[in-house]
Amino acid sequence: MVTAAARAVEQVAATRDDPSGRLALMAQAYRGPSNVRSRHLPFRRAALSFMRWQLGRGVLNPLSAPVPGSPWWRAVNERLLRDTCEAVGRSGGLEGEPSSATIALGTAFIAQPTARNWYRAHNASVVAAFLAHRDLATAENEVECFFLNVVLLRVLYAHALAAAPQLALGTLAPLGRVLGDPRLGMAGVFLSLGRVLPDRYPADGRIETYIQSERGLGRLLDYGVIGPRLQLLYEWAARELGQPGLLGMLHDGAPVYAWPYEKRWVWRQTRPSTAARMLRRLTRPG
Repeated sequence: MVTAAARAVEQVAATRDDPSGRLALMAQAYRGPSNVRSRHLPFRRAALSFMRWQLGRGVLNPLSAPVPGSPWWRAVNERLLRDTCEAVGRSGGLEGEPSSATIALGTAFIAQPTARNWYRAHNASVVAAFLAHRDLATAENEVECFFLNVVLLRVLYAHALAAAPQLALGTLAPLGRVLGDPRLGMAGVFLSLGRVLPDRYPADGRIETYIQSERGLGRLLDYGVIGPRLQLLYEWAARELGQPGLLGMLHDGAPVYAWPYEKRWVWRQTRPSTAARMLRRLTRPG
């Protein structure tokens, strides 16, 4: 008998060097095992938006392509795909031992498709992949390593908006569940990476150039809202996702995933704008 885990491995292996095939596989997964319209389809917006950005940037390209993709991004994307397919397979009647503890969160989302359950399933797989592929992360260049941390803190914060709005927004907490709902377009503001990361892989140049070029809402979010609560955010997410290893990606409030603590200055804004200071006060955790 084919197990859910084995079937997921087969599905993902068939699309390993086919970026468009990966996207199609993820889209199909949100239809569920019966291939009919379901309550899960609205959540597909966030998952596919993030994957389309990865395709456009080229990080999922085959390693043998003229412009090779990223071993790290490919591995992390594959883990998310595999977990998703395995959870769908189990909900469709396939059996066998789960391949990891993250599968239970995926099946919980399928049974009860809420914003919090979607983030728990999605982010637990992402964090597990971060932990499993740290060696691949350290092989990326400095600019790419910086942005791996930006990706992580952004997805954790989006989760907190929906599941822990008081932590995420302080006195503005009533707005959290709407802003963070992955079924709604507003969540894209927090999950959008196209305005933060370079549009082609690999990124080049100096990290200072990218930091200085971030403007507008993204800069206010990263330095005015997310930055001051990173320690609280990672501690909460570690409990919420059942991933204690997440705490090892932060040191004294500074992200350190494939990034040296000695360069923690990149996470600090020496001269915050008036808007950033005001937003920081308005959203201070209680």
